[in-house]
Amino acid sequence: MIKPTFDLLGNVILVKFPYNVGKNEKKKFAQKLLREHKSAKTILEKIGKFKGLLRKQKTKFLLGIRTKEVLYRENNCVFRFNIDSTYFSPRLSNERKEIAGKIKKGDWVLVMFAGVSPFSIAIAKNSKAKKVYSVEINKEANKYAKINVQLNNLKNKVETIQGNVKNFVEKLSRRPDSIQPLKNINVKSRGLNKIPRKFDVIVMPRPQLKESFLKEAFSLSKTGKRGTKIFYYDFCLDSEKEKIIEKIKIEAKKAKKKIKITKIKNAGEIGARKFRVRVDFEVH
Repeated sequence: MIKPTFDLLGNVILVKFPYNVGKNEKKKFAQKLLREHKSAKTILEKIGKFKGLLRKQKTKFLLGIRTKEVLYRENNCVFRFNIDSTYFSPRLSNERKEIAGKIKKGDWVLVMFAGVSPFSIAIAKNSKAKKVYSVEINKEANKYAKINVQLNNLKNKVETIQGNVKNFVEKLSRRPDSIQPLKNINVKSRGLNKIPRKFDVIVMPRPQLKESFLKEAFSLSKTGKRGTKIFYYDFCLDSEKEKIIEKIKIEAKKAKKKIKITKIKNAGEIGARKFRVRVDFEVH
């Protein structure tokens, strides 16, 4: 028999049951989880996968305090979010920690597809980055991102921007100077009056989308000895990693950029032999 799997998210435990588990069995398992995990007050059942550009999922209340709001801690950070209307993966905790450790003092960092800003906040809290810009299309996620920036006392280090990555990059890339006003860009932010034209680091924790958004990343990349470092996430079978590398090289050629790939790693299994893959590369 396939056993239930679960994620502990602070005050909430999210359980995924096999299809043939009955209602009484689910309740008994939920009761067991509450006894074993004292910090948890709510048990939810996962009844659907993350879907669409906004990466929403469906959960069902099982036991405990009736809520869908999570208060979760990791990497010296705290996060609040709604488990149904925003995307958050605790299984990327080590990824966030690892990337934060690669940020150099004074780096200007852009995080695309930022969600409730776990990458942005982990970087800002655990590195000496100059500033982190956190771009997310989901209005609900951006609302929680603002809350999380305040919870972690990072208002001077993280700028949350609600908008489409393509639109944000397109408008910004038209500006010729290295620092330009944020006004006239069709995104919502806290009103910071300046933003870099190029970034030292770009983090791309993409959803499972057809588009790679590498074109947009290259347009905001520096070249030379201190070229931009890009952390790019994609999804593939373990045997298909070379296809991801080839895609990056093709987009680099289109953008007339030279790149050096420094690391390729599995960043979590998401299905039968299917992995989230991270490719680290530098633009020269």
